[in-house]
Parts: sequence; C-alpha cells; structure tokens
Amino acid sequence: MPSISTHILDTDRGLPARGVRVELYRGERLLSAQQTNDDGRIADLVQGTLETGSYRLVFLVPSPFFSKLEVTFTINDTSRHYHIPLIVAPYACTTYRGS
Repeated sequence: MPSISTHILDTDRGLPARGVRVELYRGERLLSAQQTNDDGRIADLVQGTLETGSYRLVFLVPSPFFSKLEVTFTINDTSRHYHIPLIVAPYACTTYRGS
C-alpha cells in the first residue's frame, strides 16, 4: 500500500526519538501531524490518497541547536512506499531515502 513513513534516531542518546511531532505538507496544505511512537516511528503519515507532486516533512525536534528540520521531496510513483528517516544529534542531522 502506498504510504509515507518516517523514523527518527537520536544519536546523542543512542535511542529512538519518541514523542517528536512530524508534519506532512503538500504545498502549503497540512496533510497530517503526528508524533513518533516509542520506537521513534510513524508508520503512515498519509491520511487519504497519495498523489504525485512535491511534499514536505517538518520535524519539530528537541535539540539545543535545531528546532525545526524540513525535508522536501517529490513523489512520481504513487504505487510505492516512501520512507524518510531522520538521524539527529545536538548539532548535526542527516536524512536519506529508506526502504
């Protein structure tokens, strides 16, 4: 089933980042706002039909330096699953296209 998921790891603590608010936007329209579970995951941010186009994930991370991290990505194939993980530390972060 097509979906967008995420997973946040806190490398400072060596643990999943639980309770982090993540928002999914298409353009300026907020599609979903959820919090990561105890394993730092949100299994499906899409509430409704996945459409082609540009999307933006906003991570409201608790960090001494970052307060909000945004990742913009494009969906061309709505039959696929899109997993966008975030690895965050107090002064560094990275993301990638997961599986």
